[in-house]
Amino acid sequence: MTSPTYGSARASSSSARTGRDIARVITVAVSAPVAVVVSFFGSGAAGGTPVAEAAGGALSADATAVAPGGPAFTIWSLIYAGLLALAVWQALPANHTDARQRAAGWWIAASMLLNAAWITAVQFDQVWLSVVVIVALLAVLVRVFLIFTRALPSSRLEAVVVDGTMFVYLGWVSVATVANTSAALRYEEIDPFGWGADVWAIIVLAVVAAVSVLLALVGRGRLAVTGALVWGLAWIAVARTSDDGLTSTPAAVSAVTAAVVAVVATVAARISAERSPAHATAAA
Repeated sequence: MTSPTYGSARASSSSARTGRDIARVITVAVSAPVAVVVSFFGSGAAGGTPVAEAAGGALSADATAVAPGGPAFTIWSLIYAGLLALAVWQALPANHTDARQRAAGWWIAASMLLNAAWITAVQFDQVWLSVVVIVALLAVLVRVFLIFTRALPSSRLEAVVVDGTMFVYLGWVSVATVANTSAALRYEEIDPFGWGADVWAIIVLAVVAAVSVLLALVGRGRLAVTGALVWGLAWIAVARTSDDGLTSTPAAVSAVTAAVVAVVATVAARISAERSPAHATAAA
């Protein structure tokens, strides 16, 4: 696949720095460590209840048929490291008036604070509130995704630190939203239409597959989004075939199928974009 020409299709950010720019930079710079610190407590490392054990284990790896296996959540380490790096990058004076940051910076800060709010809700056993928060987080990340897919990053560093971080974040939260909503229904013992866990797993994972295709088309084959989606789906499949957890062959097969669909759609969208005369694909 061909390498992108960074910055060739974006507007120059040469205007003077404003007070709003400074406020945005500070807000992002503060929000990133807030998200990381709250996550540290949410992991149980500082006395808090681990997320998997909160709310009576509603969000554990074997709580529902679409819950990812425990190791899947190590992706948060990558996301948090990326958010910290992004906060540092956007705080550099040369980036204060960056056009993409002006458009997305406040949304990025909101995503960090919503992440902290989600962990707080779970810590207080507010499972349905956590669903509301994670849906809001997903909406914010989609907004950032749309902003970043409209203009190229100025460099490979920006593509990796900024776009890569936010796209991995989006891919993972797309899977986490499904898992969180399913956990809330299971927590309240709600089974719409009485179809059972396996049938709902097939339906829900089909929706995830459809979302992955949509993201691939809109993003012209962004690899980071799909990588995180496939990571989550793979760990759902692993968890459903584990002898010491909740087993479900239909859910496992559906998760693998959804992952394959996501990969095929992304590769096809990327090849199509690179063959287009108006090729404007970023490395992330």
